[in-house]
Amino acid sequence: MEKEISNKYYRGRRFHYAWIILAVGTLVVFGSLGLARFGYTMILPAMQSNLGLNNTQTGGIATANLIGYLILSVFGGALAARYGPRIVISAGLAIAGIAMIMTGLSNSFVSVSFWRAITGIGSGASNVPAIGLLAAWFAQHRRGFASGIGVTGSSLALIVLGISVPYILKISGSDGWRICWFIYGSFTVLLSLLAITVLRNSPSELGILPAGVTENTITEITGGRKLNWSKVYKSVRVWHLGIIYIAFGFSYIIYITFFSKYLISEVNFTQEAAGRLFMIMGWFSLFCGLIWGSFSDKFGRKAALIIVYLIQAASFSLFALLPTYTGAIISSFLFGISAWSIPAIMAATCGDILGPRLAPAGLGFITLFFGIGQAAGPGIAGMIADALHSFSPALLLASLVATAGAIGSFMLKKHDGNM
Repeated sequence: MEKEISNKYYRGRRFHYAWIILAVGTLVVFGSLGLARFGYTMILPAMQSNLGLNNTQTGGIATANLIGYLILSVFGGALAARYGPRIVISAGLAIAGIAMIMTGLSNSFVSVSFWRAITGIGSGASNVPAIGLLAAWFAQHRRGFASGIGVTGSSLALIVLGISVPYILKISGSDGWRICWFIYGSFTVLLSLLAITVLRNSPSELGILPAGVTENTITEITGGRKLNWSKVYKSVRVWHLGIIYIAFGFSYIIYITFFSKYLISEVNFTQEAAGRLFMIMGWFSLFCGLIWGSFSDKFGRKAALIIVYLIQAASFSLFALLPTYTGAIISSFLFGISAWSIPAIMAATCGDILGPRLAPAGLGFITLFFGIGQAAGPGIAGMIADALHSFSPALLLASLVATAGAIGSFMLKKHDGNM
């Protein structure tokens, strides 16, 4: 049977369906993570002003979203492994989109927090399986490359948000933030329809092999059909990855959540100027996952993680210590060139350790740790900002935690594969 599938692929197909999966997967990330989570960054100043929220409350709203993401992150990967990513991803996008629309209809801290939590649930159910799905569609030596492209959906969202949010706010007045959520939520619902129509759970559904698999590497995707779940939850390497992932979740979310708020309130940027820099950061980040994912394919996951964590630590500390236009530009450049690379590397590493069938469950499991860091970050940062009347100390804390991530990456043990 394996030979028949292999021969069918080599004789009959030049354009691999994996590239369509990758394109749609990138759009899934665009909606589930880019619009649903990072939209909050650009909309926050106007929403905070209109609803009369303090920094602790805005941090709490972000935390609610990330707790929702945390709840579904581990289960989303496991559900995708059991029932198939296509259904789970599509349902998650629909939930996230509807909850974004409901956020725009909210009038209080409690209602906004509730719907942002539901948005997080939808994001976790769609984003994690979408990235994990790529491991099933690409051979091991292309997983970093594929994951790197997939995470650029977040970069595209930064570009779109940086252009559109200031414009919508300008023409829509005090309710502009609501219209933003209506538009982005509706588009995310449309993406759920695209996902259910186009995505496929595995190459075998089409009678083909993953992109990049040859007859010499076919054993990579074959073997017993029974899933060995203990391989995920009892793996020391997977637990180590999860602990390292906490550092990224905690540090980057402080930077990205309060990016626009900090620029406007402490660096004297206008909403439009903050939007332009957010867009520029998106352009900087457009190929970061691809670059660092490919780097990790060639030079190892460990080396890539160390370098990226150190770059981000420098970005966060510079943002705090040099609150000027020049400092903001350099900081956004440093973050942009490394922004989404850690999730791409983590996804590829899960595929290396666990194989393509268990990769979504493995990524979901370590995303639980990532989610813990994310859930803690905004709330702590908001309280620090209210207590000390500045976000600079919180940004320095983010830099310190990112440095700890680099140290943890240095302690990773090598194994067979790309570590």
